[in-house]
Amino acid sequence: MAGRFLSLAEVQEMLSISAAQAYSLVRSGELPAIQVGPKKVWRVEAVKLEEYIEQQYTRTRERIASGEM
Repeated sequence: MAGRFLSLAEVQEMLSISAAQAYSLVRSGELPAIQVGPKKVWRVEAVKLEEYIEQQYTRTRERIASGEM
């Protein structure tokens, strides 16, 4: 990751999800983000995206261990 902050389009591409799904993650607070500039564009700090991914790995492991998956 080149910069500190990622656009929602970059998040979408990195997670292989739709634009609506990326926006939903941000709006729900599941993926922390900020709005910057006069156009209030969303930006996700790269480290926050990495933390989100690690949380998803942990949740998946827990679901597998519990027999939920």
